[in-house]
Amino acid sequence: MIVITGAAGFIGSNIVGKLNAERFTDIAIVDDFTKVDKQENYIHKTYTEKIARQDFFNWLKANHRFIEIIIHLGARTDTTEFDKSVFEELNLGYSKEVWKYCVEFGIPLIYASSAATYGNGELGYDDSHDIIEKLKPLNPYGESKNEFDKWVIKQEKTPFFWVGLKFFNVYGPNEYHKKRMASVIFHSYNQIKQTGKMKLFRSHNPLFKDGEQKRDFIYVKDVAEVIMFLVYARKYSGIYNLGTGQARTFLDLAKSTFKAMNIGENIEFIDTPEDIRDKYQYFTQANINKLRSIGYSKPFTKLEDGIYDYVVNYLSTNKYL
Repeated sequence: MIVITGAAGFIGSNIVGKLNAERFTDIAIVDDFTKVDKQENYIHKTYTEKIARQDFFNWLKANHRFIEIIIHLGARTDTTEFDKSVFEELNLGYSKEVWKYCVEFGIPLIYASSAATYGNGELGYDDSHDIIEKLKPLNPYGESKNEFDKWVIKQEKTPFFWVGLKFFNVYGPNEYHKKRMASVIFHSYNQIKQTGKMKLFRSHNPLFKDGEQKRDFIYVKDVAEVIMFLVYARKYSGIYNLGTGQARTFLDLAKSTFKAMNIGENIEFIDTPEDIRDKYQYFTQANINKLRSIGYSKPFTKLEDGIYDYVVNYLSTNKYL
């Protein structure tokens, strides 16, 4: 049995879909299933167990001998949330418990970290364990992810195989429920559909022109491919970046979205909201040499191709993966 926490969420539901496509059906999904806006992410998936987040550890103690691997994606992911106690409980404390049970019961573990751990990138985007203690995230969400990474690399007792994945800017199907925290592509599509134009944040950094802020955008289907590679490989434990290795501008993103929608470009720049302005990342780009070095060789989806697939095959038809 494969266990996925956060299985009703954006990335988690895509992983369940990928497992089903690979003919894995003995799956336990873990989440807060009281949130009705996430039901479409999992109700059509095939799985054998559905476990409420608060019941997971009792279930795990009773069923650990059946578990092949845990993919721990459950977390509070709102980068605009500044109540640190929320992250202490859901991101840090809960993840430590998952880790401890994986050690106790000999269960391999893949868990979600984040590129938010890199802060403004003053130390670069290298996934070496040596710089984790020095990183300065810009918000409590990033801090919680980095605190767990820091805790992990200090542990003497570990699962026999474990991986932490620093997700960069993931976009794709099944993020309808994420509202403000959904990808820029999701918001762009809806803005263009409703108004015929797209608003991008103006640059408040003299080193970047408006719209030339850059992020490493990765299609969620590529994330699923990497996780499946790790599920099969189960060696080379460590913390890895998961991005494409190629930063692209928000202008590139906007133009690709207009093209996928077959609508003429109409882009407007607006001020970045003050509550996130001093914590805004102007450039992210994953160094993926470490991932490549352990044998992952598949190419990553080009931004233009990923946006086209997402817009045409999912957003325009309100389809889920």
